[in-house]
Amino acid sequence: MEIDTPVKSPCILVCAIEPESGHCYGCGRSRDEIASWINFSTTERDMIMDELPDRVAKLERRPRRITRRARLRGEVKRRDTLDLSS
Repeated sequence: MEIDTPVKSPCILVCAIEPESGHCYGCGRSRDEIASWINFSTTERDMIMDELPDRVAKLERRPRRITRRARLRGEVKRRDTLDLSS
């Protein structure tokens, strides 16, 4: 009887793709790598996982969403209009 071993995955459940690089903000994988992850050999997964910390470090972070609660506390100003000054 063969025992299935769990597949190693870098996923941290922060699944959003950065448009410039095409890599996930959470794990650093591309869409193709994410979709094919289960089909990769252990060696292929390990090679990709070795590259991921550098990829994630290079991703431009998305600005945090401004919540109504933060605006009410006065932490940020509301951005209702397009700022054309810059």
